[in-house]
Amino acid sequence: MSISAKDVKELREQTGAGMMDCKKALQEADGDFDQAIEVLRKKGQELTEKRADREANQGLIVTKVSDSGDKAAALEINCETDFVARNDDFQKQANQFVELAFKEEIETVDELLQTEMDGLTVGDHLKDMVATIGEKIKISRVILAKTDGQLVSYIHPGNQLAVLVEFEDDIDDQDISKDVAMQVAAMNPLAVTRDGVDSSIVEKELEIAKEQLLNEGKPEEIAEKASQGKLRRFYEERVLLDQKFVKDNSISVKEYLTQNDAPLVTDFYRIQLGEDQ
Repeated sequence: MSISAKDVKELREQTGAGMMDCKKALQEADGDFDQAIEVLRKKGQELTEKRADREANQGLIVTKVSDSGDKAAALEINCETDFVARNDDFQKQANQFVELAFKEEIETVDELLQTEMDGLTVGDHLKDMVATIGEKIKISRVILAKTDGQLVSYIHPGNQLAVLVEFEDDIDDQDISKDVAMQVAAMNPLAVTRDGVDSSIVEKELEIAKEQLLNEGKPEEIAEKASQGKLRRFYEERVLLDQKFVKDNSISVKEYLTQNDAPLVTDFYRIQLGEDQ
């Protein structure tokens, strides 16, 4: 049957698919809009399956924090090219997904993919994006954080690195909270305090330090004691509150917060694009 340009334009506005794809879908559906949309969605599934083995190592990270700072969500969405990641529609969709995760308090990717938004599951929205954009697209990480203190967010320019920092109480000075968040982004600590470092990491660091000292000819007893000093330096490099403050190396992050009567950090999340893939 003959398909009018008006119908093709209307279907394109509804779905965002290409003009030729819309025309072919309407022809296959004999002009029925609902069936044409279903045809486009099925093609999106086919594209998703075809692209399953392709690399999606570009993308962006988005966050959402409540006005009171008691709840926050972060989401990583991936695509194949930086060109798509910088697209306004792609970014808008990503922010809608993180808004949904925030609102529904979703903590896993699987749960988010099964959650409905505007009549479709998020998983189906991703299939439609694949059909429209023509790249493999996936959500690889969702984080939900809640606190009795205050959460703040920092996103590094380009949206490829984001940080959520949890303070033990309200922090009014945004410059201080941003400084700490940027510290986490730049220095990539393992934990907030020494107690938060995994014991297996501590044991490995002690083992390496002792082995180095023994190789330098130090006696066993001296190597044992000196390895503790090396461990202290390790803590200063990898534990947030022990780290030298990047804007003033004469003080630690803990001293910076204490000197400014700011609450201490109790937790943080550092999300870097592609880190967990």
